[in-house]
Amino acid sequence: MSVLKVIEVLSSSNESWEDATRKAVKEASKTVKNIKSVYIKEQSAMVSGDNVTEFRVNVKLTFEVK
Repeated sequence: MSVLKVIEVLSSSNESWEDATRKAVKEASKTVKNIKSVYIKEQSAMVSGDNVTEFRVNVKLTFEVK
């Protein structure tokens, strides 16, 4: 039987929501091992004038506890 834990992580990117998600996983994996999945809980963006300047995600990361 596996024991899984879920944490919430906030991340942002100037490029896309996908890039923000990748950054969240990459940064979290520096201290959290055995990440199994990521769930995008929320997406938002910052706007300046008529341009999107920053993409933000609130993700839930699931990892196995050993």
